[in-house]
Amino acid sequence: MEYQVKLDIFEGPLDLLLHLIHKNEVDIFDIPIATITDQYLEYLEMMKALNINIAADFLVMASTLLHIKSKMLLPGFSEEDVEEDPRVEITRPLLEYMNLKSVVEELSDRELLHRDIFPRPTATYLREALKEEEPELDVNIFQLITAFKRILEEEISSTRLKYGAIKWSIKEKTAFILEQLKQKGTLYFREIFTDNSTLGEFVVTFLALLELVRSGLVRIYQPTENSDIRLTGRFEHPQKGENGQLS
Repeated sequence: MEYQVKLDIFEGPLDLLLHLIHKNEVDIFDIPIATITDQYLEYLEMMKALNINIAADFLVMASTLLHIKSKMLLPGFSEEDVEEDPRVEITRPLLEYMNLKSVVEELSDRELLHRDIFPRPTATYLREALKEEEPELDVNIFQLITAFKRILEEEISSTRLKYGAIKWSIKEKTAFILEQLKQKGTLYFREIFTDNSTLGEFVVTFLALLELVRSGLVRIYQPTENSDIRLTGRFEHPQKGENGQLS
């Protein structure tokens, strides 16, 4: 593939571990280290294949997981015979990170500016609009990679996907996705790949979406945990003209 793009990942290794723990529905205090390590390395390989920059922290975590896995696979290893479970090395930072995220989310939900000083009633039309909104769940980059991998495997197994020259650039695809969002308001994740006919175009489309999410131009969410991922454009900020007035 001849695409020239390098994207910085905007989630960290602890986010990936939490994603895998949630995905496998396992207890954070009883992590199946062999399974989680193998899946963690698969994600790193996928990110490398997509030309996503992998920070050193990801590689350090990979080394840590492999070290713990090797310890627990040694002949004669027994959790009862050791003073401390080797998995504590990742369980502790995971718990600290979860607590930190919880505090950050709680603070972000509060109206800190003028809170308890200048209460401001919400407009009636806004209250009604908020009532009609569906509940939203956060979608991280690893969920996007999982969804992309699933669609890609389906297309490859159905032999619909062909190999060929890449006709779109990342810039062209980002513009195309934004234009579709302007016209339709909301897109399902699978929709942006509907007209893709080659493997290269699938990859470029996915990278274009990651760039839009990273730059804040596109928001991704799920109404419920098992529903399809949705995309919405962030066009609410009007542009300023030369005279400084909003257009």
